[in-house]
Amino acid sequence: MKIDDSGRSQPPKQITSSMFDAKGVCVKQWYSLSGIAKNSQNNLIEDESEAIDLLEKTLLESVQSQLISDVPLGAFLSGGIDSSTIVALMSQACNHPVKTFTIGFEESAFNEAIYAKEVAKHLGTDHHELYVTAKDAFEVIPSLPNLYDEPFADSSQIPTYLVSKLARQHVTVSLSGDAGDEMFGGYNRYLWGKDVWNKLKWMPSIMRHTIGSCIQKTPTSVWNSLGSALPSQYKTASMGTKMHRLSYRLKTVSSLDDMYHSLVTESYQEGCMVNGVNTLLKTKIRTDKLIAEFPDSEHRMMLWDSVIYLPDDILTKVDRAAMGVSLETRIPFLDHKVVELAWRMPLNMKIKGKIGKWPLRQVLYRHVPKELIDRPKAGFSIPIGQWMRGPLREWAEELLNESRLKEEGYFNHKIVRKIWNQHLSGRHDFASTLWAVLMFQAWLEV
Repeated sequence: MKIDDSGRSQPPKQITSSMFDAKGVCVKQWYSLSGIAKNSQNNLIEDESEAIDLLEKTLLESVQSQLISDVPLGAFLSGGIDSSTIVALMSQACNHPVKTFTIGFEESAFNEAIYAKEVAKHLGTDHHELYVTAKDAFEVIPSLPNLYDEPFADSSQIPTYLVSKLARQHVTVSLSGDAGDEMFGGYNRYLWGKDVWNKLKWMPSIMRHTIGSCIQKTPTSVWNSLGSALPSQYKTASMGTKMHRLSYRLKTVSSLDDMYHSLVTESYQEGCMVNGVNTLLKTKIRTDKLIAEFPDSEHRMMLWDSVIYLPDDILTKVDRAAMGVSLETRIPFLDHKVVELAWRMPLNMKIKGKIGKWPLRQVLYRHVPKELIDRPKAGFSIPIGQWMRGPLREWAEELLNESRLKEEGYFNHKIVRKIWNQHLSGRHDFASTLWAVLMFQAWLEV
């Protein structure tokens, strides 16, 4: 939580601590999210109406506190639940149209800009949108190593930078809907992870491996076609990519927690891409205490994401992209009162059936018609895999040149080239894995 003089809520006094003592500067933890989550389980809100009313009130107070500014202020709007809720409450708190900003992608089959425009129209915002192409993305890529100052490999960094640049043309501060998924159970892995594992855990590992291999052998284009033919409530963006990722997980996981770690880790089943490492690289997280305190796998995943994925990926991505164009971002969902309230809501209130963020949806429905909101979750992604096979292919090929990889010695050049060729064939989608390698390679050149 970032505290400044802009009117943001201060943390509870009893958990703050001085950064100075008689010996000089010291660093002490003054807020523990895992501690808040644990303690909140003894003070759960059971009444749904009370929870929804309190959520709207608390979120509105957070938004109002973050609207204090002596410079122009607006908001990112994707048209999804989180950003739409923030903009709806901003519109309620302001006596003038809120400036909103969104990015669309001409090549993407899942273009959320059209939904953002409809939400903006309903709320009466001063809406600004920009449609980008692979050429626009390519022009951003050379600046990424300097912008992030490390090999940062979330490809949505590109649209995040572009929407920040668009917003900075009109405002100096922008509110964001980030953290809603982690706080209220929005990611797909929370919704289907347990069910998938329950259906698979009885199988011997060799059987799971066989199923994974069958999924992998089916081209992504076939899975995408199947996904688009599903009823609207079951449709999912980029089904082929997700199924191929699942196929690798099926070959390696031995528990539900293993499945989670695998889903948030980039690895390659047939060998390690990084030289000098004998086993697959995995993000190792000390989770024993968290597991003991939270028997529900969904809550464990939400807490893991909140303390690792949210600050190390999402918030890093947004902050560096925005500050790269001198735009300040503020995140109402991370007001400590909102966070603490979210953890006081029982799991069966956050996730009903296969519907995540249920209380947040109820707040939003008070301001925006359901038909403008209820649709498959797409996320803030770009068709980077498609672009690698087209406009970005020459750039990627130079960075993934076999002789270069061999000379530099960081990656196993044979495995990287195999993945690259499989991706180019169109039968597999290794966009996220390749993007990680490409960002490292680009960073080496700085």
